[in-house]
Amino acid sequence: MTKAGTLTRADLAESLHQEVGLSRSDSAEVVEQILVEMCDALGRGENVKISGFGTFVLRDKGERIGRNPKTGIEVPIAPRRVLTFRASQMMRDRIVAAG
Repeated sequence: MTKAGTLTRADLAESLHQEVGLSRSDSAEVVEQILVEMCDALGRGENVKISGFGTFVLRDKGERIGRNPKTGIEVPIAPRRVLTFRASQMMRDRIVAAG
């Protein structure tokens, strides 16, 4: 992990290189291909489930009325699709144990 506490693609590729022994370029390609597959599946409207990690779920939100907090004027919020993540129980347990 970087000093800022954010795990990056490069960090994942380096970890793959260290743990599996793939070349750095092959490791980067594997990480990139996994991310491309995930993005493509989500783009097709499919959910992505990674056992022991969690599930990326697409939800359709209907139109609703919101309020501008500055002016208090009600405005319609257009329907949209949102991406949510639900951590697996194993992941939640690891996070609690690490905290």
